[in-house]
Amino acid sequence: MQTSKRTLKQQLLKWLLLPQLVFWLVGAALSYGVALHYANTIIDGNLQQIGRALSLLISTTPAGVNVALPPEAARLLDSSQQGSIHYTIRDPAGNVVSSNTLLPLPGKTELSKLTAEPELYNAQLGESALRIAILRLSPANGPYPWLIFQTAQKADYRNNLSHQIILSIALPLALLMLATSILVWWGLGTGLRPLAKLRNLVANRKPQDMSPIVMPDAPDEVIQIADSLNELLSTTEASIARQRRFIADAAHQLRTPLAGLKSQTELAMRETSPEQLRDRLRMVHTSATRSIHLVNQLLTLARSEPGSQTGIPKVQMDLARMLRDITAESVPRALAAGVDLGCEIFVSEAVTEGNSALLRELFINLVDNAIKYIPRNGCITVRLLEDATHYRISVEDDGPGIPDEDKVRVFERFYRREQTGNGCGLGMAIVREIAERHGGTVELRDADPHGLIVLVSLPHHKPVQPPGED
Repeated sequence: MQTSKRTLKQQLLKWLLLPQLVFWLVGAALSYGVALHYANTIIDGNLQQIGRALSLLISTTPAGVNVALPPEAARLLDSSQQGSIHYTIRDPAGNVVSSNTLLPLPGKTELSKLTAEPELYNAQLGESALRIAILRLSPANGPYPWLIFQTAQKADYRNNLSHQIILSIALPLALLMLATSILVWWGLGTGLRPLAKLRNLVANRKPQDMSPIVMPDAPDEVIQIADSLNELLSTTEASIARQRRFIADAAHQLRTPLAGLKSQTELAMRETSPEQLRDRLRMVHTSATRSIHLVNQLLTLARSEPGSQTGIPKVQMDLARMLRDITAESVPRALAAGVDLGCEIFVSEAVTEGNSALLRELFINLVDNAIKYIPRNGCITVRLLEDATHYRISVEDDGPGIPDEDKVRVFERFYRREQTGNGCGLGMAIVREIAERHGGTVELRDADPHGLIVLVSLPHHKPVQPPGED
């Protein structure tokens, strides 16, 4: 019994949930990056707007430049929620004219080249990392044509904001993934339930039970599997039935000749006269010959049945040559029976594919039956014709023929129209089985003016001609 460490449900869960986890991680990272980009854009814009607002609050005093911040603005700059805003205002020479924190200048930037468009850079002030916006603006009043405004905010605020963003994105996605995983697990369990039901039906079935598996409410895929199993069960049941029938027929048919053989040998053992003993032995020989013929017929029938083998070995053969050889081999038996046996082949070559031993048995049975059952001075003709798709082989005799009501019954096993002779009633059954195994048919027709025609049709199987050859 084959076992596997992985179930179908486990494999489906792996292929459904692992890509989902990867997509979740990629989506969370992309969402975090996009949100952080827009947050940084907004914060950098705020630093620029604060610098512009400071330029409007400058006033000139004898002591220098003073930034007059309203109380609300001062509280906003020192807000702990937004993070403190640091600023430094410099004159064109770079000297600090006002600040709440001395902010460092960018390393390679010339102050004279600054414009009203802010330049953003990162800097370190003590142990704090800062994000700084620097721009040049003309104040509303005062002695300076332009001033340099620096506004900054600690990176801690940005980091805290980014953490909040990732949490606000990741937590709903994690809950969504958990809910999706539960639904996938439940859905797979529900979807695979018909397979589990089918497995239980097969596992709990008795070996003798060949009845069809019925699952009307199952999905189409499971119904297709059940139909395939039903077809297998039907084929197996038919094969077992054929075997049982063969065994029963063989036992029934062999019982009588073997019992007669035993009786003849017992009588022969009691005989004292050499002449009577010779007669008994002649009967024993006749009974043994009949038994051998019956066994051979039974074995041929068993080989020719569809369920006897997964596939009979087939080769390409020439039916015309086979029929000529069989006719030639049967001529001595025909002459001994006082019958004229002839062969008419109307094709030069009749290539087909099949089992040569079984096909020989088929045609030998037909010729032997004709020789056996027509009167002396009769005539038998073996013919081979060809049409577009089949070879037509007929064995025609001018004997008494077979009535229409018996034409079907002669193909039944052990059916004999006459109880005389050495036949066992298997010849025509073997002929039909072999013909059907080769995709052919057998038909009985009346000959004109009297007699019987046994017509066998076998499909063509012409060899493939190599390209370029005529």
